[in-house]
Amino acid sequence: MTKRGKNVLFASMLLTLTIALGGCAGDKEAKGSNEIAQTQTAVQTENTENTVPKTDAVADSHITIGVPQDLDSLVPSLSQGAGTQEILFNIYEGLIKPDSDGNLVPAVASDYTMSEDGLTYTFTLRDGIQFHNGNPVTVADVKYSIDTCAGLNGGDPIISAFSNIESVETPDEQTIIIKLKESSSSFLAILATVEAAIVPADVTDLQTNPIGTGPYKFVSRSLQENVILERFDDYWGEKAHIKDITLKVLADADSIVMNLEGGAVDMVARVSTAQAAELSDSFEVIEGTMNLVQAVYLNNTVAPFDNEQVRQALCYAINKQEILDFVSDGKGTPVGSSMFPAFGKYYIEELSDTYTTDIEKAKELLAEAGYADGFSFTMKVPSNYQQHIDTAQVVAEQLKQIGVTANIELIEWETWLSDVYQGRDFEATLVGVDASTLTAGAMLSRFRSDAHNNFINYNNADYDAAYANALASEAASDDAKATEYYKECETILAETAANVYIQDMCELVAVRKGYAGYEFYPLYIQDFSKLYITE
Repeated sequence: MTKRGKNVLFASMLLTLTIALGGCAGDKEAKGSNEIAQTQTAVQTENTENTVPKTDAVADSHITIGVPQDLDSLVPSLSQGAGTQEILFNIYEGLIKPDSDGNLVPAVASDYTMSEDGLTYTFTLRDGIQFHNGNPVTVADVKYSIDTCAGLNGGDPIISAFSNIESVETPDEQTIIIKLKESSSSFLAILATVEAAIVPADVTDLQTNPIGTGPYKFVSRSLQENVILERFDDYWGEKAHIKDITLKVLADADSIVMNLEGGAVDMVARVSTAQAAELSDSFEVIEGTMNLVQAVYLNNTVAPFDNEQVRQALCYAINKQEILDFVSDGKGTPVGSSMFPAFGKYYIEELSDTYTTDIEKAKELLAEAGYADGFSFTMKVPSNYQQHIDTAQVVAEQLKQIGVTANIELIEWETWLSDVYQGRDFEATLVGVDASTLTAGAMLSRFRSDAHNNFINYNNADYDAAYANALASEAASDDAKATEYYKECETILAETAANVYIQDMCELVAVRKGYAGYEFYPLYIQDFSKLYITE
C-alpha cells in the first residue's frame, strides 16, 4: 500500500493541475495554489488584515446572505444546480473535501492509503465524528452513502464516474475499502464532490430533514423564501465563527441592491459591476473569479442549430471583449471551449481566438447554410442572474448585425432546470456551466452523445472517441496522453461550434462592513464557516 498524506493536492492525483485562475482582469499568468488564495483575497485582505473575530458576539452572531434561487434538493446525491451544491457544501462532507487552495483534505476520513495498482483505496474513519443529530458516524453509514452513489444499493450511479466503483467493504469499525474496476486519477476528486457526501444510513427523509457532518446544520426552510442554518458546535474541525445564517432567496436580480442597502441581507455573491457601483461605503466588494464557462448553449438537434455552419456564424458575429466591457467593465477571461483557466494544463487559451469577430464571414456562412436572410430564435435566460441577462442583451444586439434576431425569454431558475436542463425543451440558453470537481473529465463528460446531462444534445463521433481515449489513458495512468485527448475534446467543441463560448466570469462579492473572512475556492463553493464578525 502506498501512503498518502493528509493534505492532498489535486496535482498529486496525477491531475497535475497548475491552477491558473483567470482573475477579474483576465490575467492568465500561472500561479501556484498558495498564490491563488493571495490573489483572490487581496482586496479583502487590504480591508480586514487588522481586524479579528469579535469573540464576545459569537454566541448570538448572525448573518443574512442573499442567494439567487432556492435549493433544488436537500439530498446531496440528488442535487443538480451549482447554486444548490455550493450551499450544501456547508452541511455535508465526503470522506475528503476541497479547501480554498485547491487541496483535497481529510473530512469524514482521517487518512487513506492507495494500492500500487490504483484499484484499492483504504480509508480510516475519523475518531469521534458525529452527524448533526448527535449520532456517531459509522462505517455502515459510509458504505451506504458510497453504495448509493455507485448504484450498488439497487439504483443507478448518480453520475457515470461512480460506476467505476466495484465494491465497498467495511472489515472493521474504522476501515472502509473501496475497490475500483479501473484505476482513475480523478477518483479522489470525485469523492470530494457534494454528491458523494456521507449521510446517515437510517435517515430516509433527507429532503425535509438533511443531516450531515459539516460545520453548519439545517434548521428550517421556507420554500422560495429562505433556508436557516445553525453552527454545529460538535463539528470535528475548526468551528464556524457565526452562529446563525439565514439564506434569503433573491430571485429578482433587480432587488439585490435594495436588499443590501435596506439591511435585509448582509452579503451577496456574484453581483454585477453595475450593482457594485450602486453600493454605499457600508460595503466591501471582493473580487474573484467564478470558475465556469458562460456561453450561449445551443440545442444541437433543433434547427437551425443542427447546422454547424449556422453555429459557426453566430460565433463569428460575437465580440467577446465588447461583452466583457459592457457587462463587467472589461473584467473576466474570454474562453473558446468548455474549459476555464483554473484547469491549468487542460486549458487551451488559444481556442478563445478560434472565431475572431468577422461579420462578413458570418453572413457568408449563413448564406451557405440557407439562411441568407437570417432567422429568429428564442434564448432562454434565468431571471435571477443579472450577469447572464446583461450578457444576453449584448449578444442579441451583436447578432442583429448578421440579420439574426435573438428573442430573450427570462424564466425562473426552477423552470430552467425542469424545461431546459432536464427536458431539453429550448433552442438556445445563456448560462454558466461549472465543474463539480477540478477534473477535465467532469467538465467534458456532459458532451458525450450518451451523457445523461448532455442537455445541448451534442453528438459527435470524434468527440466520443477522444473522450473514451482520455478515460482509457487515465485508467492506464498515462496522464500525458489523457491530457492530450482531453485537449482534443476541447478543440472539437470549438471547431464544431458546439456553443457560442464567451467567458469565465469575474465574481464580485458584496459584504457589509463588520463581516469578513470570505474565501474564494477554485470551484463553485461558498464556505460560510470562514466568515466572522470584526471589531
